[in-house]
Amino acid sequence: MPFPNIDPIAIAIGPIAIRWYALAYLLGVLLGAGYGYLLLKNERLWHRGAPPFAAKDIWDFAFWAMLAIVIGGRAGYVLFYNLPYYAQNPLEIINTLDGGMSYHGGMLGLMLAAILFTRSKGGNWLSSLDLLGAVATIGIFLGRIANFINAELYGAPTDAPWGVVFPTDPLQVARHPSQLYEALLEGLLLFLVIRIATHVFYALRKPGLVAGIFAIGYALSRIAVELVRLPDIQLGYLYFGWVTMGQILSLPILLGGVVLVIYAITRRENPLRP
Repeated sequence: MPFPNIDPIAIAIGPIAIRWYALAYLLGVLLGAGYGYLLLKNERLWHRGAPPFAAKDIWDFAFWAMLAIVIGGRAGYVLFYNLPYYAQNPLEIINTLDGGMSYHGGMLGLMLAAILFTRSKGGNWLSSLDLLGAVATIGIFLGRIANFINAELYGAPTDAPWGVVFPTDPLQVARHPSQLYEALLEGLLLFLVIRIATHVFYALRKPGLVAGIFAIGYALSRIAVELVRLPDIQLGYLYFGWVTMGQILSLPILLGGVVLVIYAITRRENPLRP
C-alpha cells in the first residue's frame, strides 16, 4: 500500500505551522476532559457515589494534564531512550520540534498530576487513577494516528497486504503500520473494554479496578505490537534480538495493573468509615 498523501502540518499561516501531532495532544486532552466530565457528573458510577473531584473541576485538571503529559513525556524520552545524547547536549532537551516523547513518561507525569490534584480536592486518589484509565485511551488513539501521519514509529518489513511504504523509510519497502495497530489496541479496543467495565459492571465503584484494567490492557497491547514495531535506532533491540525498551518499560505497568485489580477486587470495606 502506498502511504496516503497527508501533510504533517495541519495549519500553516506564514511562518507559523501547527502540526497534526500537536493537535492530537490538544484534542486528546480536550476530548478526554469532556468524557471525564460526563463520568464525574454521573455519581452513581462511583464508589459510594463520590467521584474523586467535582465534574466542574475537570477543566482545571485539564491544564495540569497538558503540562504533565508534555513534561513527563519529554523527560521520559530523555531518560529512557537517549540519555547519553542529551547529557552531552542539554539544551536539546527543550527542543521537541523533531519529536522525542515517551508515552510511558507522559503516563507517569499524568498519574502524578492526578494524584496531587485529587489530594488538593480531598478526593480518593485511586478513583482519580480510574478516571485517567477511562479517558486516556482517547489521547492514545489520536496520538498514534498522528504518529502514522508523521510516518514515524513504523514496523518491520511485511508481506501482508496492508503493509505500508512510508516516505521516511530509506529502504522503501512495505512495513507493518504499527502505529495503527497501537491506535486500535491501546486506543479503540481498550476504550470499549473499559466502557463496558464502567457502565455495565460498575467497575468505578471499586477504586483502582479501572486503572488496573487500563494498565494491563495497555501493557499487553504495547508488548505485543513491539514485536513488529522497529525500536528506536539509537537503542535497537536490547536482548535476544527482539526485546525493546518499550516492552521493558511496559512490564512494571503490567505488574502494577495486576496488583491494582487484585487489590480492588479483594479490598474489604470498613463499615465504620463514612
